[in-house]
Amino acid sequence: MQELFSSSPQIFVSIVFFLSLLIGSFLNVVIYRLPIMMEREWRAQCRELAQTPATEIPDGRFDIIFPRSRCTSCGSPISALQNIPVLSFLVLGGKCGSCGSDIPRRYPIVEAVTAIMTAIVAWRFGFGWESAAAIFLTWALIAISVIDIDHQIIPDSISLPFVWLGLTLSLFSPMSGAETLFVAPKTAIVGSLAGYLSLWSIYQLFRLMTGKEGMGYGDFKLLAVLGAWLGWQMLPLIILLSAVVGAAIGITMIVVRRHDRNIPIPFGPYLAAAGWIAMLYGDQIVSSYFDYMS
Repeated sequence: MQELFSSSPQIFVSIVFFLSLLIGSFLNVVIYRLPIMMEREWRAQCRELAQTPATEIPDGRFDIIFPRSRCTSCGSPISALQNIPVLSFLVLGGKCGSCGSDIPRRYPIVEAVTAIMTAIVAWRFGFGWESAAAIFLTWALIAISVIDIDHQIIPDSISLPFVWLGLTLSLFSPMSGAETLFVAPKTAIVGSLAGYLSLWSIYQLFRLMTGKEGMGYGDFKLLAVLGAWLGWQMLPLIILLSAVVGAAIGITMIVVRRHDRNIPIPFGPYLAAAGWIAMLYGDQIVSSYFDYMS
């Protein structure tokens, strides 16, 4: 199988694409349930302190695995045939099979985007451990981005394990100068520290000057993840790309959609997108820039 995938990358990418549709469906579960799980934990802690009952949060066991997926409108369980990524949405016409209410289009979009991005990563790195690691990071960035858009939080339960995973993978960096996703341990450690402290410093400076909080601590940890995986050399590119795109979209929302400038705009998706681009083509972008400048 290894020889087949190595000699026929098209087959490898095709298999990864279709499997990633299933992962995209699972990411929808993570995106929906993880913030609720976090709020349940927070409220449980608050009840211990304030003795106040929790409301509007599901009772009983509620995690990534249990209970079965249900319609958010009528609560009817979703059968296996109704849960086929993208295809079930198209067959059902975007409606719940039980109550006929609209299924959020976000679900098939996440599934399709997950499959497409994963296929691109598989094509870029080919068959091997490097591709597997990049795919896992891609899935984490997708989940982080959508959760941040919905709730303006970046869960530590995703970001912190990936900091440690990035540092661990640096131990497998080849000693030669061969191009690889895995950076040297020293580069990963400095990248993680620099990623966290750079945004933390900007946050403290902005708060000192304006008295407001410009971003959340989750953004610091996300950049620490990208620094641990890609090294400190990629951080300027990631910050520049995310800042430019974030500023452009933020100004557009304020001008065109009359978005209240006092309502915060999540920065995590821009960091995640910039980090994903840097993972795939960061070296080429930096090299092209220096070639152009010289």
